[in-house]
Amino acid sequence: MKEFDYIIIGGGCAGLSLVYELEIYKKLENKTVAIIEPRNEYKRDKTWSFWKVVNHNFDDCLRKSWNNFSIKTFSKYKNIKCDKFPYQSIDSGLFYKKINERIKKNKNISFYKNIKDINTKNSFIFNSVPSIIENKNNFWQHFRGVEIETQDSFFDDNNINLMNFDCEQRNNVHFFYILPFEKNKALIETTWISKVNDNSLKDYNDQIKNYINKTLGLKNYKITYSEEGSIPLFYPTNVRERKKINIGTAGGMTRISTGYTFLNIQLQSKYIRENIENIENANIFKLKKKYKFLDKIFLKVLENHPNRMPDLFFNMFSCSSSTVINFLSNTSSIIEDILIIFKMPKWIFIKTIFKK
Repeated sequence: MKEFDYIIIGGGCAGLSLVYELEIYKKLENKTVAIIEPRNEYKRDKTWSFWKVVNHNFDDCLRKSWNNFSIKTFSKYKNIKCDKFPYQSIDSGLFYKKINERIKKNKNISFYKNIKDINTKNSFIFNSVPSIIENKNNFWQHFRGVEIETQDSFFDDNNINLMNFDCEQRNNVHFFYILPFEKNKALIETTWISKVNDNSLKDYNDQIKNYINKTLGLKNYKITYSEEGSIPLFYPTNVRERKKINIGTAGGMTRISTGYTFLNIQLQSKYIRENIENIENANIFKLKKKYKFLDKIFLKVLENHPNRMPDLFFNMFSCSSSTVINFLSNTSSIIEDILIIFKMPKWIFIKTIFKK
């Protein structure tokens, strides 16, 4: 069986981001790579969104970029400008197309459906498939989104609805999320944060239909695309092994309080590229410990006080937009961290820290 210098397990966002980073910086001219990916074809299946706090390789894969977003609870509404850090949305179909068109030109890069088809003995492995141990106490962010097209102009395509909590909560945390791509096209997503990926909350289609018909007051529309997924809001098992590094969610790149992952993957890919010549001895790229600490406290508060979460998020955004965005995107200063913490319900957080 054929041997490769590098093996990337999983040809999704993390695996493809890494191979693209290595390719464009000419790190694969004399190295071979096998990407293990079972899918038969690449097509649009996800939407990755984030505030652009750092540069990345995929501006030409954007579906749209916005400089305004809003957040709504049962009784309050806030519109927020984010000119400094626009909110961007990547079309996975464009992402896959761009990367595959580039890497197919390099004969050193090959795809395989099963790792058993190659010799792994002497390869360095980058694994993007999380090792998840079932635990009923773990939280998941799970969702379904549909892109709809209306007959007439309906949406404000300059403003995204980041979180609308004015919907049934069912003793968990639930919000709707709207990305208006055009005045008559938008992605509408129902999102839950709950334990054990709770199946009782998965009547997604009914939730979305009710929201479109009753909350938005839309009757005439067609669904042109749908996506569904779940994000673990806990850290998968990530043990350093000889000649192996976990990447993406498997490598702890998901921010467990928000689910944001895309930009962290890009930063991890850059770090690996910068250290690829000595990758066996390089330190593991990690999110800063302060975010892990604060996120775990945040999830504990969510567990004990789910009814407080809409107001908690709303109050957080009473800080300057740059402060909140930096905090949620892992680029905040100590002063910004303190400002965010002061917006939290202090007594609840203090009790949670001591219980922890």
